[in-house]
Amino acid sequence: MSTPEERPNPDDALARARAAREQMAAALTEVQKPEVDEPVGWQPIWQRPRTPKSKAAKKEELRKQRRRLQDAAKRRFAARNSRRPRSRQSRIGHAAARRDARALSRVRHSIAWLW
Repeated sequence: MSTPEERPNPDDALARARAAREQMAAALTEVQKPEVDEPVGWQPIWQRPRTPKSKAAKKEELRKQRRRLQDAAKRRFAARNSRRPRSRQSRIGHAAARRDARALSRVRHSIAWLW
């Protein structure tokens, strides 16, 4: 547990924040224009310069995207229809469950429950 001497004084922190308010506001509102030759670092998407693509580049990108989606669809289809060999234990378990279901069905459709 901290003692009162170790805790910072909230009034001091408030005074420091008020003193730096103008400096922080100036840094936030300042628009930094890079030089023409200077490489641009990360910028938010709305501040990035727009580079229009040619029709050929757009078509190539769409072709790649379509191919990627078709390949993914083929993978999903193959995964759904794959016939992986089931383990022996699960085959035995499923067979037992089928036998039980069959027996219950026979009882249900017979008149045995009336007696």
